Amino acid sequence: MTSTPGRNGSRDAQLPTVIDPNVPSIARAYDATLGGKDNYEVDREVARQLREVTPEVTTLAWDNRDFLIRATRFIVGTAGIDQIVDVGSGLPTVENTHDVALRLNGDTCVVYVDIDPIVIAHGRALVEDHESVHCVQGDLTEPQAVLADPAVAGRLEWHRPMALYQVGTLHHVADERDPEAMMRAYIDALPSGSQVVLSHFFNPGDEDPEAAAVAERLEHAFLHSPMGTGRFRTREEIAAYFDGLELLDPGLETLAYWWPEGPPPENLDPARRLMIGGIGRKP
Repeated sequence: MTSTPGRNGSRDAQLPTVIDPNVPSIARAYDATLGGKDNYEVDREVARQLREVTPEVTTLAWDNRDFLIRATRFIVGTAGIDQIVDVGSGLPTVENTHDVALRLNGDTCVVYVDIDPIVIAHGRALVEDHESVHCVQGDLTEPQAVLADPAVAGRLEWHRPMALYQVGTLHHVADERDPEAMMRAYIDALPSGSQVVLSHFFNPGDEDPEAAAVAERLEHAFLHSPMGTGRFRTREEIAAYFDGLELLDPGLETLAYWWPEGPPPENLDPARRLMIGGIGRKP
């Protein structure tokens, strides 16, 4: 019998239902950076502004996508977890979470959560032939509401481990929204044995001054773009999101070095050193 976390959250009545082509979307701007077609001119303008600051930003976006793929192979293929909540999932592109997961275990339940109506519409069209894959509109900054939503909670078995994804999401949450507290709320709700997959923009500071200078320029471009979000946080700040979890090898690592397929890449461009991630297990 499926049980839900002991929370009284409800669906946020303020979730957008109309797509405004004059307001940039994080998901659509990311899609534009990856060369997708599901975006508007305002989203493409964000992508152009970022490429002007550093052309390698597209490579960084692909590093994030490749990390998600490798992490999913670990979650399903190695850890044996068969239920995934992908929060802030973004627009469907090549090798989505469910594509990787279902190849390894056809019974895997994947629940995508995103606030953008166009993401939900495209996602539902993409997964309509998969009974175990679902797309739910929700605001990642409201963890209690997301996890208690019947469309999420009712599809998960809360007495068994699951995986929670925050891949490339929390750097779009401003400091004043307290992303660390948001992650604590998500982690507190997870059953024992669950795992958290997380990646984040990174400012290495004094440990890598060359890359830190690029991080500062990129952050300025993000924050002053029409999108207005994109924080490059320190290793300590990002590590705090794993509080209460056991970080799995290789730890909190540059994405290109996290379980690479084949020999680890050498002499990464500074921009490719600006995103780190890892997987943590809840005891």
